[in-house]
Amino acid sequence: VQLQAFGGGLVQAGASLRLSCATAGSTFSSYGMGWFRQAPGKEREFVAALSRNGGSTYYRDSVKGRFAISRDNAKNTVYLQMNSLKPEDTAVYYCAARRGDWSTSKDDYHYWGQGTQVTVSS
Repeated sequence: VQLQAFGGGLVQAGASLRLSCATAGSTFSSYGMGWFRQAPGKEREFVAALSRNGGSTYYRDSVKGRFAISRDNAKNTVYLQMNSLKPEDTAVYYCAARRGDWSTSKDDYHYWGQGTQVTVSS
């Protein structure tokens, strides 16, 4: 499975961005999907995850109510809608896929996109 994330950018605090992750290869609907992020000098951390059918979602506490993960299995794409962005959301965002259902652990994911930079200025 090949993943390509895009949609990042430089925005001011309070703005919104929507990240997209397009996939190519095997059956998209058979993969649990996740978004992770990594800030300079920090570990890659879980942001959001989504079940194979899109019916279950899970978020880290700091983004609950602001971010929303979704998928369109017909378009082989997963999205991360980010609202009310804060400077602490600044990071490179990665999408990831795993055989099986969703997980919050980066070690459970088998495929990774190249990352897209999100920078939030105060």
